[in-house]
Amino acid sequence: MRGLLFALLLSCTTPLWAAEPRTLTWVEMIPADAPPQTAQQAPMHDLSQLADALAAESGPAATQSSPAAPVVQGLDGQQIKLPGYIVPLDVTEEGRVTEFLFVPYFGACIHVPPPPSNQIVHVTTELGVMMDELSQPFWIEGPMKVEASTSDMGSAGYQMAAEKIYPYEM
Repeated sequence: MRGLLFALLLSCTTPLWAAEPRTLTWVEMIPADAPPQTAQQAPMHDLSQLADALAAESGPAATQSSPAAPVVQGLDGQQIKLPGYIVPLDVTEEGRVTEFLFVPYFGACIHVPPPPSNQIVHVTTELGVMMDELSQPFWIEGPMKVEASTSDMGSAGYQMAAEKIYPYEM
């Protein structure tokens, strides 16, 4: 009888770490009272537009317009799921990207204007993503940190130690 009662109690309590992540949009990462930001490229998840984005990469590197954009403090510590693109910062000898900037559109931080810092997440992961897969969008999941970081590619307003990384599917 005690065993059955214990099993029932365990099945009724779900630990916080097991909760489903909140699916976040890039717009939700901008505070509602933030001043308007410079126009930026819309998120692209339709790979048929990939050739146009790649063509834009032939020019010189662009400068980030808002490297210290306001962030949403309420996102700190939340378990989130976010779609976007990977801009590599660190690659292993095996060709796995283990540190990257996560951005809302393909080519950001390379040759098209990088988005404001509140539209960039600095991600570290033990999983890694192979370099030859970076032209496609991905989902990342993990705890969001509201903390700025800077790299040669741009400034990020958020950070995450990604627990899951997998291809985005519409």
